[in-house]
Amino acid sequence: MAGPLMKRGGGRGRYRPMSEINVTPFVDVMLVLLIIFMVAAPMMTSGVPVDLPRTSAQPLNQEQEPLTISVDPQGRIFLQETEVQLDGLVTQLQAIGQTQQAGQPERRIFVRGDRAISYGRVMEVMGTISAGGFTRVALLAEQANPGPRAAAPAAARPAAPAPRGTAPR
Repeated sequence: MAGPLMKRGGGRGRYRPMSEINVTPFVDVMLVLLIIFMVAAPMMTSGVPVDLPRTSAQPLNQEQEPLTISVDPQGRIFLQETEVQLDGLVTQLQAIGQTQQAGQPERRIFVRGDRAISYGRVMEVMGTISAGGFTRVALLAEQANPGPRAAAPAAARPAAPAPRGTAPR
């Protein structure tokens, strides 16, 4: 005869608590959050599409959020995401500067110029901002991915292998 499947010790062993953790709902929630952040992250950047040049300079530490002025490939000027005319740019910057609290340093102004636009147009925008009395003006560039040999001169670097699927040059 077959014996009992569970011990009969006064009913204590009959309903034992489950000691395993069910991770399936946790994984489901994490995947949904991952997808949400992957979709939302590109929307949190500046709204004007600009193809920035690359540089190997280190990014600056910021104490407060800077103002961003973008010049798109057509030469239009944007303050944050709002299109402005060049002659009205300084007045809008001064209006923003007056709303800031006393004792705070002047807000940094970043100028983003598309790679395809002429250098003169970007300098015209920067000159207008500087003539308006703003001193903390900087150009933005896209951060290049420096490798471990980034500091070596170009002649001393060995030729990099071609990426997979492409023919060597």
